[in-house]
Amino acid sequence: MEKPLILVTNDDGITAPGLRALIRTMKELGDVVVVAPDSPQSGMGHAITVDSTLFSKKVVVDHKEGAPSEYSCSGTPADCVKLALRVILDRRPDICISGINHGSNSSINVIYSGTMSAAIEAGIEGIPAIGFSLCDYSWDANFEPALGNIKKIVSEALTNGIPKGIVLNVNIPKTETAPKGVKICRQARGNWKEKFDKRTSPSGKDYYWLTGKFELLDKGEDTDEWALEHGYISVVPTQFDLTAHHAIPQINNWNLHEQ
Repeated sequence: MEKPLILVTNDDGITAPGLRALIRTMKELGDVVVVAPDSPQSGMGHAITVDSTLFSKKVVVDHKEGAPSEYSCSGTPADCVKLALRVILDRRPDICISGINHGSNSSINVIYSGTMSAAIEAGIEGIPAIGFSLCDYSWDANFEPALGNIKKIVSEALTNGIPKGIVLNVNIPKTETAPKGVKICRQARGNWKEKFDKRTSPSGKDYYWLTGKFELLDKGEDTDEWALEHGYISVVPTQFDLTAHHAIPQINNWNLHEQ
């Protein structure tokens, strides 16, 4: 029987330790092809390259534990998936796995996430997709405690499928031992209280450095933030149809239909 074809990508770059850990784990489940950015692309959201050239080349990052086929791409995470599907792969992948991101993509962070944009791009194409993130921004973060859970989640997705139009946003708490378990959650309400630190360059030009603090506005115990705070992996089914269907009746009452 043909093994599942697993497309692996990320937003931290093709040499990122999180990606390397993910590759090792996915090789236990199927044939892995990696298409990932050649440099960090965090916070790119669903940006795509439309006004410059894209470059891609086959690379060898790790002779011993890497994937047989790995490609670096000069573009964004979404570009990587587009290029993989249209140029690199000779058959349709059975699943696309993005990550493991260095840092959280829970709550409102999913909007800005390059990790999730890659998974969503695959989902738009009708390919089951999952984005994985670890709540540790350190480059030498410890991914090992979560790898068993990651393998289980992907295995279940391959066996059971993911509902059409849905991509899974999976966040993993920072722990030294295995997480307590897995919680299926909703996205917590929260936002960033941002500040711009004004500075002056050596040439005398003003510039700004974005800083901020995350503000949780949600006390529910069914959210991704609650699960992570209590040592659980959060799994949020995320849809890329942004229509607010519940608001259509209200806006239909506006006086928009008369000339």
